[in-house]
Amino acid sequence: MKRDRAVRPAAAAPFKEPRRRIPAWASVALVLGLVLAAYWPCLHGGLLWDDEAHVTRADLQPLSGLLRIWTDLSATQQYYPVLHTAFWIEHRLWGDATLGYHLVNVLLHGVDACLFAGVLAALGRRVAPGAILPPGAAWLAALLFAVHPVCVESVAWISEQKNTLSLAFYLLSAWAYLGFSGARGRGSYILAFLLFCAALGTKSVTATLPAALLLVTWWTAGRLAWRRDVVPLLPWFAIAAASGLLTAWVERHVIGAEGPAYDLSLPRRFLLAGHVIWFYLGKLAWPEGLTFIYPRWEMSREGVLDAGCLAAAVLTTVLLWIRRGRSRGPLASWLFFVGSLLPVLGFFNIFPFLYSYVADHFQYLPSLGIFALAGGGIALLLARLPAAMQGWGGSACALLVAFLALLTRVQSGDYRDSETLYLATIARNPSCWMAEDNLAVALDKAGRSADALAHVRRALEIRPDYPEARNNLGVQLAGLPGHEQEAIAQFREALREKPGFGEAHVDLANLLVRLPGREAEAEYHYRVALRLEPDSPEAFYDLAGFLARQPGRDADAIAVFRQSLRLRPNSAEAHSNLAVVLARTPEGLGAAYAEFSQALLLDPNFEPAHINMAILCYRQGLMEMALSHCEAALRISPGDGQARRLLEQLHRVPGR
Repeated sequence: MKRDRAVRPAAAAPFKEPRRRIPAWASVALVLGLVLAAYWPCLHGGLLWDDEAHVTRADLQPLSGLLRIWTDLSATQQYYPVLHTAFWIEHRLWGDATLGYHLVNVLLHGVDACLFAGVLAALGRRVAPGAILPPGAAWLAALLFAVHPVCVESVAWISEQKNTLSLAFYLLSAWAYLGFSGARGRGSYILAFLLFCAALGTKSVTATLPAALLLVTWWTAGRLAWRRDVVPLLPWFAIAAASGLLTAWVERHVIGAEGPAYDLSLPRRFLLAGHVIWFYLGKLAWPEGLTFIYPRWEMSREGVLDAGCLAAAVLTTVLLWIRRGRSRGPLASWLFFVGSLLPVLGFFNIFPFLYSYVADHFQYLPSLGIFALAGGGIALLLARLPAAMQGWGGSACALLVAFLALLTRVQSGDYRDSETLYLATIARNPSCWMAEDNLAVALDKAGRSADALAHVRRALEIRPDYPEARNNLGVQLAGLPGHEQEAIAQFREALREKPGFGEAHVDLANLLVRLPGREAEAEYHYRVALRLEPDSPEAFYDLAGFLARQPGRDADAIAVFRQSLRLRPNSAEAHSNLAVVLARTPEGLGAAYAEFSQALLLDPNFEPAHINMAILCYRQGLMEMALSHCEAALRISPGDGQARRLLEQLHRVPGR
């Protein structure tokens, strides 16, 4: 009985080893040095867009918050417990200082590039004839990945630590599995599987790893055996499928990736996939016009361009399959690229499709296939050059890497702060309503209300049916004297467009409480917001503040403040305001002291808590404590009039 053997092409002539090998430590140092130099402009950047949802917020900072990160699906923006554990640890180390987060992300990218080189080198040592990696291919591919500007979005944006960290686990898992597939050691298999689980817990797009491992096994060996190659990966496929289904459910039902903007028929989704593939390839080949948010192209009814892209993708696959007898490398790289892009090709709804079908950070992992092919192809070409020309070829590679690093340095400068980023985005994508609205929010936080108002109006000019921008416009108008009715109209229009918009109910209520005779209407909108979003600490807090200002409703205010603190226990402001209400009740003085103390424990520089604690102590005859808190308030804010008047009263007390 004949044994089944793979058909192998004729062995290629072996490549000559270079006379002088560069030590591995020198290659690592070169990669890390280039990455730091290229990303230096973004190291001192601030928080962008949804970074505040990733940097560990106050209620998750205690040890109990770490438990919630793992056990509560809604504790974080997305259920990535490994990622948010990393953020939790980082917050313990340097708090809210953004330099630490940026430095970790940049160094992780450098480590990813080095791991990429290590995995490619490990594959190169076991390839069959016809799939040979020439010397230097692994590190050249790693250098191209390390400095290519298409990676800037993943590295310069703190939120995308999910990319850099998940890729580190992904590559470590792949490397460990390669060790298992050779020696069949149980320890290597368990380590590889645990690292794969860590990758999934950081970002679910890494679910494509088991398929990628089968692909590289076919590339190196020329065949796949069911028991040896497929069976060990079946548990991997099972947990990958579970992770992918959970993420798809969260995207639809928690984040909100459903509705008319996502309604595409299956044929149109295939057409979209073809367009997306070539868009990403184009940015890798010619990284011009990179931007934070790309235009969301419309799926044309004729679909000529989209159909052409899909046909070209299919034809490319067929041609590479036909040529696999000569070299399997190009087909393996192409299938890795397309397969790793599968979660973002349009077959599954993801929230960013609301404003763009593509984003640079979506191809951070998939691009490894193209970089591996480019590194191998360039190294192969250099190896076949005459000896006299190889020096020139090496110089050309060095210039290419330096040029890409320069482009990356320029691109990373856009990520210094929100205003710079969104202005750069609008310059490259003038119809980007999302950037206009986000810029308005950033400008409002900076106290530039007039500029914010102009940009939010521009966002609504581009997309009139955008309820979030309409609500933001209402907030801006509510801050302008005499524009209250116009603001109310904007809030009501936002609620008409999006009836379940809890934030708009709260913002409308916050405006109504300032208008005489509208208290009942305001409370109604607070209550509706809480029915829509029962886990919103902001809605509870604003309702509690409203109730605290109503005569005879202190008990209701206390109960609602406690609800807010149940959801956000580390809010110094909520503890302090609860204490103010408690101090108005005879039986609540002891609890008021405790709440003020907790507020100051959470934030020793929270001036209102010091002043209110001083007043409470003064009324209870505790003059030394009152004086201490009054002086603390004046150290924080020397010009505070209330603290100065209280200090004068304390000094007039007999015996002082």
